[in-house]
Amino acid sequence: MAKISSGKIGVIGGSGVYDLESIKLIKEHNLSTPFGKPSDNIIEAEIDGHIFYFLPRHGKKHSFLPSEVNYRANIYALKSLGVKYLISISAVGSLRDECPPGSFVLPDQFIDWTKGKRERTYFGNGIVGHVSVAAPIELELQKFLHQCCLELKIPARKDGSYICIEGPQFSSKAESNIYRSFGATVIGMTNVPESYLAKEAGMAYATIAMITDYDCWKEVHCTMDEIMKVMRTNNIMAQSLVKLAIPKLSKSPIPYRSENDIGIFTPLDSMNEDQKKIVHTLLN
Repeated sequence: MAKISSGKIGVIGGSGVYDLESIKLIKEHNLSTPFGKPSDNIIEAEIDGHIFYFLPRHGKKHSFLPSEVNYRANIYALKSLGVKYLISISAVGSLRDECPPGSFVLPDQFIDWTKGKRERTYFGNGIVGHVSVAAPIELELQKFLHQCCLELKIPARKDGSYICIEGPQFSSKAESNIYRSFGATVIGMTNVPESYLAKEAGMAYATIAMITDYDCWKEVHCTMDEIMKVMRTNNIMAQSLVKLAIPKLSKSPIPYRSENDIGIFTPLDSMNEDQKKIVHTLLN
């Protein structure tokens, strides 16, 4: 396992994250990958002299459904730019009374409840690999982000399970109660296979799950205007979190161990040049 203690920082999430007065936009990277195009150009930006990369998961115009996002291209493109720390920002619904709208959850586990439509691995087509996702979140990065939340007085929980459904429909009430019986904390539509691919790419990955409302298990009536108001407040908090976290992490990188180098079974000398390029990007 390779120990990594430095690397570039990436943020993947909604467009509001980079609409910050203190962020200086440097350039846009229009990239192609062996797995197609990412959702949009990757924004290279600066906060207080510290560089990071931002990718709008659904495109700047929010033109991709969760099932249509090219997760493989997104993660691969960020890794090809040298990103080692990846902060995911996602809107979610709550499955727990103690996790109200307007608060954040930093989960440590995922439950995959998608329907098999999404490309979910870099392996195959001549490259055999198996990477454990028993610990899909880099816990030191999660702990660091939670400390940033506390510093900013953002209500945040540092544990829990994120169940990822296919969408685009929201849950039925019966489904919502089943997810609660699984022990899930929040429900979303994007973090699988995103988190698993980041693991295959040797990245330190952590999620900031922003709760917009309770899922339908809870008998609470709220209007779309109320949900949008919570989303706007959540975005402001997420912006503040990014503004604090990027310089801190740049100055004091968190050591972590990448496990993907022990997961590839196919010998390099039996791969063609295209396969070697993919493996080189994933391992470096």
